[in-house]
Amino acid sequence: MRGSNYGSILKFARIRYAIIFMVIIIISGTFGFMIIEKASFINSIFMTIITISTVGYYDVITLDIYGKIFTIFLILVSWITFAYAVSVITSHFVEGELSIFMASYRNKSKLKKMKNHVIVVGYGRNGKNAIEFLVAHKTPFVVIEKSHELIIENVSKEIHFLEGDATEDNILLEAHIEKASALITTLPFDADNLFITISAKGLNPNINIVARSSGDITSRKLVKAGASKAVMPESVGGQRMAMLVNQPDVVNFFDKISNISEAEANLVEIVCDNLPEELINHTIYDLGIRNNTGANIIGYKTPDGEYVINPSPDTKMIANAKLFVLGTPLQISKMKKLLNFD
Repeated sequence: MRGSNYGSILKFARIRYAIIFMVIIIISGTFGFMIIEKASFINSIFMTIITISTVGYYDVITLDIYGKIFTIFLILVSWITFAYAVSVITSHFVEGELSIFMASYRNKSKLKKMKNHVIVVGYGRNGKNAIEFLVAHKTPFVVIEKSHELIIENVSKEIHFLEGDATEDNILLEAHIEKASALITTLPFDADNLFITISAKGLNPNINIVARSSGDITSRKLVKAGASKAVMPESVGGQRMAMLVNQPDVVNFFDKISNISEAEANLVEIVCDNLPEELINHTIYDLGIRNNTGANIIGYKTPDGEYVINPSPDTKMIANAKLFVLGTPLQISKMKKLLNFD
């Protein structure tokens, strides 16, 4: 990301330098004619402009030998600078549009192959935070963003952008919402998030939707409209700050297991929707999950939606239940194999 920002800064710096050089040439030409030919300011700047632009209406100044030499020098320098300025400005716009065109083509090709991916609506602050988490956990995703300028600025970040308005069904269909597992809508306006939630649920009734909300009333409406969860960033931020005061290490611990890379420990959820018959009604102790895999089951959700914190070894495995597991990727992989989930 740093490299992308540096590249953008460098491009704008080149454009700025090209413009500065042109201004310097105009100023130098004007004062050059004023000093060499003793011409007035108006005649000097007029002579400079028609010289570097090659318009050449007529000579407003009668040039002596020194004036002619200066004019030749002015023409050569101005043309070199002008050519540089045109090339820099043209390449900036052409490369930007070409990059976004190629990225759009690649994204559409990859989107056709995507399934069980996450659709992120909006590339604002909350959208970026969600994307960082998805990238860290290698979760496939596509970002719907309607700001063309914002996409151009971030086109080199290997993010699958889809330009358009997510409130329109055709854009959601382009994101292959029918094959997506989840949608995160982070737009600043509640009405947009509500409309997107309704549209997404209509196009894919089974999709998991997390929507940004600005208040309790809107949160309830979003859940009624089909959102699995409505999140108020301001409320979450306030709770987090309070917890950092009272229990800072607890917050840091959960941050670590939520955001660390694949090489370290992760907290994941495993859905037992395809639990083999031979494992049904066996207890956690019978399966020897801790001894055989090293992974820890720290939570359990029954098919009825009841959460059990730190389930006892006597807890029975039930189809359509959900396990919350803490362990390294290798330990979690071993557990999935033990439960025949691979």
